[in-house]
Amino acid sequence: MVIRLVRVAGPAVLLVVALLATFAALAFGGGADAPAITDPGEVVRYGLPVAKLLVNLGAALAIGALLLASFALSKDEPAWGAAIDFGAAGAAVWTVAAAAVTFLTFLSVYQQPVSADPEFGRILGQFVTDTELGIAWLLTVLIAAAVTALAFAVRHPTAVAFTGVLAVAGLVPMATQGHAAGTAGHDAAVNALGLHLVFAAVWLGGLLTLVLLQRALTGDRLVVVLERYSTLALVSFIVVALSGYVSAALRVGEFDAILTPYGILVLAKVFALLALGVFGAIYRRFVIGRMRGAAAQRARTWFWGLVVAELGFMGLASGVASALARTATPVTEELLDATPALILTGEPLPPPLTAMSFITEWRFDVLWTLICVFLAFFYLAGVWRLRRRGDTWPVLRTISWIAGLVLLFYVTNGALYVYERYLFSIHMLSHMLLTMMIPVLLVPGSPVTLAARAIRKRTDGTRGAREWILWAVHTRFSAVLTNPIVAAVIFAGSLWVFYYSPLFRWATSEHLGHQWMIVHFLISGYLFVLALIGTDPVPYRAPYPLRLVLLLGTMAFHAFFGLGIMMGEGLLLADWYGAMGWGTDALEDQQRGGGIAWSVGEIPTIILAITVAISWSRSDAKLTKRLDRRADRDGDAELEAYNEMLAKTAQRDERMSRR
Repeated sequence: MVIRLVRVAGPAVLLVVALLATFAALAFGGGADAPAITDPGEVVRYGLPVAKLLVNLGAALAIGALLLASFALSKDEPAWGAAIDFGAAGAAVWTVAAAAVTFLTFLSVYQQPVSADPEFGRILGQFVTDTELGIAWLLTVLIAAAVTALAFAVRHPTAVAFTGVLAVAGLVPMATQGHAAGTAGHDAAVNALGLHLVFAAVWLGGLLTLVLLQRALTGDRLVVVLERYSTLALVSFIVVALSGYVSAALRVGEFDAILTPYGILVLAKVFALLALGVFGAIYRRFVIGRMRGAAAQRARTWFWGLVVAELGFMGLASGVASALARTATPVTEELLDATPALILTGEPLPPPLTAMSFITEWRFDVLWTLICVFLAFFYLAGVWRLRRRGDTWPVLRTISWIAGLVLLFYVTNGALYVYERYLFSIHMLSHMLLTMMIPVLLVPGSPVTLAARAIRKRTDGTRGAREWILWAVHTRFSAVLTNPIVAAVIFAGSLWVFYYSPLFRWATSEHLGHQWMIVHFLISGYLFVLALIGTDPVPYRAPYPLRLVLLLGTMAFHAFFGLGIMMGEGLLLADWYGAMGWGTDALEDQQRGGGIAWSVGEIPTIILAITVAISWSRSDAKLTKRLDRRADRDGDAELEAYNEMLAKTAQRDERMSRR
């Protein structure tokens, strides 16, 4: 009986608890209290957090359902199509709720009475097209609507996966808004909130989808899907906990503020998170393993009962989170000392740069910290799995991969990250490391080869991590990007396109642009190095002479770029680097950056040239040994046949000459 009711009781408990938690948290924290000056009305004050709650729940269902369909389900089973349908329904709720949030936010900000007057429509249109807040919510509505349409239309595994990626992208505009927008700590707050939204959606949406798919998942199939979801839930728990801590630290401030209404609501979220962690531990250690065998029915009854309770705690966390977005934080968001640097970057000017600054100055970014940690963990876990089954993996590959991640962590969290927005020379040093040195360390680690050997192959028609990685390697798009000539053009051309186009300003002044810059530099450098010295599988492997030609040509192109910056007499971003109030000559610093681009790039170039030469030599040596072994086996039949052909040719020529 319990199992039959779960499909209805689970979502109902989630929604009811979430709504009750929202109203209770609003009353406790004062998030819906009437402001002293202008009051948009109770409908706006209470409707806005409720609409945001529905946005979060709808987005979670859309993302969780599409992710399960792409990662845990086979297109040949009924649950696959049902999951996509549930994802479409969640996206539809997300679309309508986001439109409501947009309208209510407009009423809250502009204090306009609702009317059919053309002026009201004009002001509303101006809000959604000319203001950062309005544009963010308009993008959310449009992306959610696109996800809804695609989820109803597509039924191909790859298309479903890309629809899920689009759904995740729909959370990005939401992440750019928040308490810390425009103040110190904005970049860290955006990354933390973005991670929090995405992985909370995966966690909640995945579990809600399992409940809705209860009738379609029967027998051992439920256990298999649950085990796969459990892995996602564990990763989500870790990310949500760490990103939540960073967000709370930025918004609560001093420890004494934990007893403020905002701080107590944060503690309520922490309590819900810890309870959810306990549920996850119970599943992994006691329940999932017992859902097979003689006692399976009893274990499943316990499981579904725990799921309903877990959804209740997820509703508590979701409701409190919606109210927190409307609750005043203990940390003031006003710019107290409006220096040029603070106005431009949102952060105070760091201490003067010295040699010790490269060791002592840090500004930790939870996004790139987690990326580096997870990449290191899963790589070492793969190596450990190979060793356990008796296979070998070169130690130098492991060392190279870990060294590359350590350098990536430093570039994205250390002194280079602290100073690159103020000094062009430090920015250029970060660029060189991202696009050249880090890929030179990462590519020899051969992560694709390790994944193909270490990750278990699936045989049930689903696509796990191994299947998706190998699919990506063998796509036509990958064949184009990994082509050595294309990779070289992207690598060299990106320099000129990036620095002499509006992309440079966007990447310097906007947080999302900066994140794009890091990813682009890494990928362009990785593709180029992969084409030269990579051992991972690619559709086309260039001959060694072509590799050396590409390396020399690209590096010459690179050197000309560095010299152009060194000899330039005008600032690339005069109103940015020239207005920081740093106390140094911005043009001299830019020319110093050109010198870094010209000189620092030579070190990876030498490493690549030596590696290509050694690989070429080893390839020739292997070919010679292979030919020698074949000659030993067949008595040098190939050479004998060749000599016989020459002899016959000579005889024919001799007969022709006699005639």
